[in-house]
Order: sequence, then structure tokens, then C-alpha cells
Amino acid sequence: MTDIRKFLPLILLGLAAILVFSMCGSYNNAVSKDENVKKAWSQVENQYQRRADLIPNLVNTVKGYANFEQQTLQQVVQARASATQVKIDANNLTPEAIQRFEQAQQGLSGALGRLLAVSENYPDLKANQNFLDLQKQLEGTENRISVERKNFNESVQDFNAYIRRFPTNILAGMFGFSPKGYFQSAAGSEKAPNVQF
Repeated sequence: MTDIRKFLPLILLGLAAILVFSMCGSYNNAVSKDENVKKAWSQVENQYQRRADLIPNLVNTVKGYANFEQQTLQQVVQARASATQVKIDANNLTPEAIQRFEQAQQGLSGALGRLLAVSENYPDLKANQNFLDLQKQLEGTENRISVERKNFNESVQDFNAYIRRFPTNILAGMFGFSPKGYFQSAAGSEKAPNVQF
């Protein structure tokens, strides 16, 4: 019995050291995963900014067609202005903040969709090389946005799952790590479009 008592302080000190190193590792992993989410968010913002930067060129190209619907152009310009005003701090990627950002971006996507649909009525515009190039760039950007949103959601899932696991959830609560929001599908997108001929 006396031999165990001699080593008890060392055993307790060893257990405490293991616990501290484990907590440090968990904290560092949480920080790393949080930074991955921020990096993914930055890429999402970059692609949305690329789209916003293309829009003035598209609008100027379309303005050259005198009888083009001015209301459609105004809607695109207003939607772009609204979408670029919604900024989210990478440290505050809550579900509500992501939803506000996404709603503004959906408004711009809808206005762009109407612009491209109306352009079908203008054969000269559809043949304009600048317009065709901008349309291709916008399509490519929409694909990039989709990829970056997917990457963002994967980073968020990794982070959220990590901070919810025991015992990391205790540490996450102590250091203020909270779940991040996901991009969601637009309302009604689960329904297949009705195509009639």
C-alpha cells in the first residue's frame, strides 16, 4: 500500500497532463475546422462577387438595344445593389445570417433569369458576341457558386459534427464555438418543373 501512495501524485499529475493535452488538441482541431469554414465562406463570397462584377457589363451590352425592356434592366440593377449590400462576417455564420444572404442572392438570380429569358425575344442581341461571352461567363460562375456552396456546406458539416461530439462539446461551449449555418435549397426547388409541349 505504501508504494502506491508514493506514486499517486505522479499518477494524478500524469492523468492531468493527458487531460490538458487532449483538451489542447481538441481546441486546436476546433480552431482548424472553424478556419476551414471561414476559408470556404470566402470562396463562396468570391464567386458571388465575380457574378456581381459581370452584371454591369451585361446590362451595358443589353442597353444598346433601344427597345429592350427597361423595367427588366432596372430589376437586375436593383437586385444586384441589394445582393451586394448583404454582408456577413465570417465569425457570424449563423443559419439566420446565411438565410438573409441567400435570399438577397436569390433575388439577383431571379432578376438575371428574367433578363436572359427576355433576351430570347431579341435575335440581334442573342447574336451579339459580347452578350454571348457574358452569358457563358455567368453560366460558368453559377456553376462555380454551386461548387463553392457545396464545399462550404461540407466544411460546416465537418465543423458542426466535431463540436457536437462528446467531450469536445463541453470544450466548444467553454470557448464559444457554436454551430454554423448551411446553405439550403430554395423553397419549391424540390418539385420538378412542369414542362408542356
